[in-house]
Amino acid sequence: MSNSPGADSKPSLSFLDLANRCNNFHLPADHGSVDPTTSIHRDYVVPWSLSQSPDSAIIGLLKPDVIDVLLQEPEGTFVTLERATPGSRYRISFHPSIDTPSKRTDAMRRLCERWRDSGTIFQDTIGPKKWRNEMYPVYRNPFGVHSSDTSNYLFEMERSACSLFGVATFGVHMTVYHEDADGSNVRIWTPTRSRTKQTWPGYLDNSVAGGIPSGMSTFEALVKESMEEASIAEDLVRKHAKCAGSVSYYFQTAEGRLQPEVQYVYDLKVPPNVDSTSFQPSPMDGEVESFDLLPLDVVVAKMKQGLFKANCAVVLIDFLLRRGYLTPDNEPDFMEIVTRMHTRFEFDRW
Repeated sequence: MSNSPGADSKPSLSFLDLANRCNNFHLPADHGSVDPTTSIHRDYVVPWSLSQSPDSAIIGLLKPDVIDVLLQEPEGTFVTLERATPGSRYRISFHPSIDTPSKRTDAMRRLCERWRDSGTIFQDTIGPKKWRNEMYPVYRNPFGVHSSDTSNYLFEMERSACSLFGVATFGVHMTVYHEDADGSNVRIWTPTRSRTKQTWPGYLDNSVAGGIPSGMSTFEALVKESMEEASIAEDLVRKHAKCAGSVSYYFQTAEGRLQPEVQYVYDLKVPPNVDSTSFQPSPMDGEVESFDLLPLDVVVAKMKQGLFKANCAVVLIDFLLRRGYLTPDNEPDFMEIVTRMHTRFEFDRW
C-alpha cells in the first residue's frame, strides 16, 4: 500500500475492491501442506498460543522473521517453540513460567522496548519513530467480553508492536453528517490526515477515529477521540452519538505486518434546527490537517479514487449499506462485500 494518497489508486475502484483492500490477508493455498522432499509442513505463519497445551487459545499469527528474532531470546525468558510430534506444525507460546496477565504484560514490555532501542530490530514497525506509547489489550477471544476483570483478558502490549504479533486490535470510528429533513442531501465531515502522521499520511479519514486503549470502554474512547482529534464537545457526543454496529477485517500492511481489527461504528447526525457550528469539527491534536463537509456523492467518488485510508472506506461502505444506498438489487457484489467486512479471523483454524 502506498504512503501517499492516490499514488496507487485506479480510475474507479468498485466497492468490492475497497473491501478487499482492507480485508487483504490471505495465505497461499499450500500453507500447512507437507513438503514431500522434507516431510515438513509449509508454514507461512505460525500460531502464537498462550501455552503449548493443545486447547490453548490462539492469540495471533507470527511471520518467520519475527520467530527468528524471538528464538534468539535467552531460554526460559519469553517463548517456547515446539512441535507436538515430529513433522507436525510449530506452535509458539509464552514460557510456562509466564502464566499471569501481569507477567505477560511485563514480558512484552521488556521485549518490545529492547527491540525499539536496538536500532536494528523491526525499526519500520516498532522503532522510536513508530512507537506509540499506548497500551492495547489482548483477549483470549477477540469477539468475547472486553474487560480486564474477566478471564477473557490476557495481557496488554505496546500498540505499535501488535502488528508484529498478529493480535487483534480494536477501535472506534464515527461518521458525523448532516442531512435534510426528508433524509436527502447527506453531507459528511471528512478529515484529511496530517502529512506527518505515522501511518497513512495525507489520506482521507472518518470524521472521528481512534484505537481503544487498555482500561477504557468503547464509548469513552469515542468521547476522548472526538475531543482530541475533532474538538467535538463531550456533551454533544454523549447526547447524539449512536452505536451502529461494527466491522472486522484482516489487514496486511505493505511491510507484511498483520493487523486483524475490529472497529466499532458510530453515527452522529447533526440535529436539524440547531446552531450547527458547535458540531463543526476542527483539528486539535495535530493528527488531522483539516475537515471538509462533503456531499455524499463526492465522498463516494473519493472512495473510488482510493483516497481514503483502507479501513475508513470500509466504515463508509457500512454507512451506505445501513442507509440503503447499496442493496442486493443495485450492487452485484452485495454479499461478497458484506462478508468481507465481517470476518472472524479464523484463529481457531491455526
